[in-house]
Amino acid sequence: MSAQANLKLRELEASDDDKGFLDLLAQLTVAGEISQQQFKDRFQLLQSKQPDYYIVVLEDVDKQRVVASATLLIEYKILRHCGKVGHIEDVVVDDGYRGQKLGQRVIAALMAHAQSQGCYKVILDCSDSNVPFYEKCGFTRKEVQMALYLTARQTA
Repeated sequence: MSAQANLKLRELEASDDDKGFLDLLAQLTVAGEISQQQFKDRFQLLQSKQPDYYIVVLEDVDKQRVVASATLLIEYKILRHCGKVGHIEDVVVDDGYRGQKLGQRVIAALMAHAQSQGCYKVILDCSDSNVPFYEKCGFTRKEVQMALYLTARQTA
């Protein structure tokens, strides 16, 4: 990325499947084969869940490519006086744009959204190698992440 790149921070748009959004996600994990119709349908579903499901992207406007993205999910609690907790997921910056603090920009946008929605905290899971990055964003290490991956189950 050149220092002159024209980057725009914005919410995910329906046309972002044509701007490399799925290729960007594939740099993070398995995105899978998704048709344009599947993307459109999922986008519409996610839009119906706003402001509780919020995806922010950075677009290189000159190249018409999405080069960074992150997602915030808002959980409604009974605890903490029926408070809300933000969960950050799917933070990714394109390989060619790393080292430019773009990850910090998308995290800051999610934090602002969480605050505007009344979240009392924001949490995330990350690998040990990403801890220093999130500490730069103001997060502190707390507790342990655990996962149980569910496989597709056949119905009888």
